[in-house]
This record gives sequence, C-alpha cells and structure tokens, in this order.
Amino acid sequence: MTDPSAVRPAPPGCPAHPDAVRLAGLEYQQTPSQLYRALRREHGAVAPVLLDGDIPAWLVLGYSEVTYVTGHDELFARDSRRWNQWENIPADWPLLPYVGYQPSVLFTEGDEHRRRAGVITRALEGVDQFELARNCQVIADRLIAGFAGSGQAELMTGYVHALPMRAVVQMCGMPTSGDDTQQLVEDLRISLDAAEGDDPVAAYGRVGERLRQLVKDKRERPGPDVTSRMLLDPAGLTDEEIVQDLISVIAAAQQPTANWICNTLRLLLTDERFAVNVSGGRLSVGEALNEALWLDTPTQNFIGRWAVRDTQLGGRQIRAGDCLVLGLAAANTDPQIWPEGHVGAENAAHLSFSNGEHRCPYPAPLLADVMARTAVETLLERLPDLVLSVDPETLAWRPSIWMRGLTALPVRFTPVVQ
Repeated sequence: MTDPSAVRPAPPGCPAHPDAVRLAGLEYQQTPSQLYRALRREHGAVAPVLLDGDIPAWLVLGYSEVTYVTGHDELFARDSRRWNQWENIPADWPLLPYVGYQPSVLFTEGDEHRRRAGVITRALEGVDQFELARNCQVIADRLIAGFAGSGQAELMTGYVHALPMRAVVQMCGMPTSGDDTQQLVEDLRISLDAAEGDDPVAAYGRVGERLRQLVKDKRERPGPDVTSRMLLDPAGLTDEEIVQDLISVIAAAQQPTANWICNTLRLLLTDERFAVNVSGGRLSVGEALNEALWLDTPTQNFIGRWAVRDTQLGGRQIRAGDCLVLGLAAANTDPQIWPEGHVGAENAAHLSFSNGEHRCPYPAPLLADVMARTAVETLLERLPDLVLSVDPETLAWRPSIWMRGLTALPVRFTPVVQ
C-alpha cells in the first residue's frame, strides 16, 4: 500500500500552493482517512490542495475550522462567481456541476437565500413522515421481492440506490418508475459522481430539462407534492428558480441518502458489535446509522465556500476569491474533538449535514433518516439471515473524493418463497 504521508506536491509554477496535494486521481480513494491524517499532520487544520486540472484550493480539515467557515457567511460565502480562478477553468471542467454558478438556493446569499430556503423548508414540512415511512416500506418490499427468491443480491444497484430515488421522486410528484425516471437517476449519478467516460456537464443539463417539464406539468395540474407546494408558496418563485432548487433537493436527498444506507449496511454486516447483536437489540440500527455518519459520512467533501476578503483560517493566509472545500469527513474524525479516539459516540454533533445557514434545510435530515432507517430495518426484517457473500476486505469504495459509498454490496440469504 502507498504510504499516505508520501503526498504528491504541486507541479512547478504554482506559487500560491507550492506544497499542495492533488485531490484528483488519488491512490487513497479506498482509504481517504489515511489521506486526511497525512494532510493534518503535514499542514494542520487547513491544507493546500489541487482540484482537477491542478486548480488550487484549500481543504478545511478541522472540526472547529469547518464550523467557523460555515458559520461566518460574511467571510466565506457561497456565490462561486467570487472565485479568483475562473480564467483557468475550461468549459468541460468535470467539477463545473458543483461550482459553476447557477441561480439556485445553493449559490444565493443573505435575504435571497433565506427566501429560497424558506420555500424548500415549507415544502418539505408538508411531507408526512409517517406516510413517507409507509411509502418507503412499500418501495422496499417491492425491491426485495425482486431478488428475495434467488438467495443472493447485489444491493447497491438492486436496492440501495433505487429506494431513496423512488421515494424522492414520489415526494416531488414524479412517477417512481419508467424510462424518464431511470434516466434521471443515471444523470444525477453522473453529475454528482462521474465515472471515467461520463460527461457530468451534459448529464446536469438533462436533469434540468426533465425537471422543467415536471414544473410545467405541476403548474397546470398541482398535487400533494413538494413541487406543487413550491409553486404555490406565497414567496412566488419563478419556474426556473424552482427547477434549480428542485435539482438541489433531489440531488441532496438521493445519492447521500443511498450512501448512508450503504455505509450503515456495511457496518451492520462487517462489524461484530452490530453483526452479532443487532438482531438481539443490544446495538440498534439507529446507532449504526449515527456511527456511519461519523465514520463514513456520505458526502466526504463539499465544494465549497469562497473567501469574501483576505483573511486567516487555521494559520493560513486566505486570499479574497480563494475556494475552500469543506472536509466534512475529516472534520467528523478530528482528533481535537475525539482525543481518546472514541469516534461514533451516541451524539449527533457531526457535520454530515453541514452547519450554519447553508446546512441541509429542516426537515431534510429527518426525512433522510426516515428513508435510511426504513430501508435498513425493512431489509433486515425481510431477510434476517442476510450476510456478505464476499470477504469484507474485498469491498471496494467508489473512486471519489467527494462521495463515500461502495461500488457493490453482494449478499446472500435464505431464499424467500413468494
């Protein structure tokens, strides 16, 4: 295994970041915690890094520093048009779906952000959590029925990604199946976590077109769904504003929730504290869900914030327009908050849903918890002798420094006669 302390320096001619580490093409994608420890050891709480194409940025690793950045919008804001690197960004840059300015709630600030976030909050508050749990259980039962008779399954494609997507599109007023929905799922995956050969910019465009059609349909025929409530909200958002904010809602709900389910199932199936005792009730699914957020948070890193003016952070000189990547996974395992190494204790002070005014809007974390908890509990109830069908050490993580989830989760169990 490569020594994680042997970080690759930036190429010559990068004066702002002479000792930066590339975040693209990392050898440490399977064990990024090693990278975060190495960066913290070498650079402290704020590390100079290079994004795709050797674009300089700062990776904020410390819990206190991430909390400070997310709590001080007047210093570290969300409008990416402030970035001092735009002249170096090519039109096909793979991270454009993350950082290219869009008129969505993600990039708004101040009163405009509060207006837009308020619409999302009110629309999500209209979701009945008990009804959502029932819908998720119905979806789970149907998905499980598709493979229960075989005695084996690959859960990532057959269950983990499918369940939250179907639940989210149903919440937004779309059909839970069909070619359009499947294409939307695939395009969201590409735009958020592109594999080699994917075109994330084109995929993001297709997501927008599908949601424009949805908004048009709901404008004509509103229903009891998130999209209709956003359209009818007295704040009076335009159709395009709603399209952009729906992209944010669906993207934030689907892939992170799917990875949360995945990472919790991996913990339950590989950690003897859970694998042996979860059925007996000594350690609960709820504890596994919480520990997964601390140790394998679904969104490892979030890009980003942009410095409003010259300032300091973690002993670093930050220039106006610099990009800061929020190291959520690194912050959650910061030894400054876990001096004894007891990561995963029973508290919810993690940063997995970010922090501050731009954190996931209430009640989004509660709805994600309903989806994840129902998915895990229903699977364990329907297939109580579920076990991994491969050696735990062979499980592979997706090659992404942004998202944290497995490429596959193969399992076996006693076939269920339908």
